[in-house]
Amino acid sequence: MLSRMSGAQLKTKIFADGADIKGILELAADSRIMGFTTNPTLMRQAGVVDYTEFAAELLLRVVDRPISFEVFADEPEEMHRQAKVISSWAENVYVKIPVSTTRGVSLIPLVRDLSLEGVKVNVTAVFTLEQVEAATNALRDGASSYISIFAGRIADTGVDPLPVMSAALEIMKSSPRAECIWASPREVLNLLQADSVGCHIITMTRDLLNKLDAIGKDLSQYSLETVQMFFRDATAAKYEL
Repeated sequence: MLSRMSGAQLKTKIFADGADIKGILELAADSRIMGFTTNPTLMRQAGVVDYTEFAAELLLRVVDRPISFEVFADEPEEMHRQAKVISSWAENVYVKIPVSTTRGVSLIPLVRDLSLEGVKVNVTAVFTLEQVEAATNALRDGASSYISIFAGRIADTGVDPLPVMSAALEIMKSSPRAECIWASPREVLNLLQADSVGCHIITMTRDLLNKLDAIGKDLSQYSLETVQMFFRDATAAKYEL
């Protein structure tokens, strides 16, 4: 059974992951949320049609915490151009660069160039320790940066992400301006796991953030509430046998 842990006791920072403007602005009022991340998939699901307008509206309100926006090209030259544009939007902007193109060509050289040019890069879609090492080396002498390791998707393959994340953090010690993000978590437990290995940041969707208050909850009480929910819903549905 997990002992109760308050957000104040956790060292891992929580970044809200999403692209619903109303939801992001509501979360901006939550002191537990230390930053924000978006991506083209989430933006499309949220119905965003104008990338620049979407970002401008957010950045008018989110001025004191980092927020990541992703490039959407597949050629390094165009990615470089887009990254420079996105970076110019505000001081708190990080630019998400995928670890490779859609053809599997490494984008680490682009990451290195952008970082040395002062762009705050968020290297995304990282799955392997080889990718972590390459990104760490590329970011060592550059601007503040993130490496987003998709621990949740690693777990989806049946691989325990904890050893991977622990090893990644050891590798990243050689680049102190780069922070490690536990990306794509699947459950609130992942927050406690990330904290246990010293991961700097975890991204969490609204659904997971809504469950944070359950951390440390008495399991007997939780059991009773679950029984009550089943009864309440069955009664409301007016089921008969």
